[in-house]
Amino acid sequence: MEGKRFRILIAKPGLDGHDRGAKVVARGLAEAGFEVIYTGLHQTAEQIVEAAIQEDVDAVGLSILSGAHMTYFPKVLQILRERGAGDIMVFGGGIIPREDAEELKRMGVAEIFGPGTPIADIVSFLHKRLS
Repeated sequence: MEGKRFRILIAKPGLDGHDRGAKVVARGLAEAGFEVIYTGLHQTAEQIVEAAIQEDVDAVGLSILSGAHMTYFPKVLQILRERGAGDIMVFGGGIIPREDAEELKRMGVAEIFGPGTPIADIVSFLHKRLS
């Protein structure tokens, strides 16, 4: 990757304890030249936003498999705006029904990637949106 090296925070909000997908995405993005910060499991929306601001990231990727996506995505977006960091792009993945994904996009989530999405697709999306 030439030019700026984008910083991406990958986070697992809530009580969901399955983080294999988040780790695969984090590693894939790192291998593609992104600087990746992985927060680990059981993060609150407030902890995620605090880490995003402290790490001066360009984007936050939320991985949610627990069904709490309609709670955590809007909360992270809200807190980012309240903290003056509404320019940080939010994207995500997990088990999210298509209708909910469309609603999340209307709320301001940049993209939702479902299970099995090739890392190359996520990398391409991030390059296009962040460049």
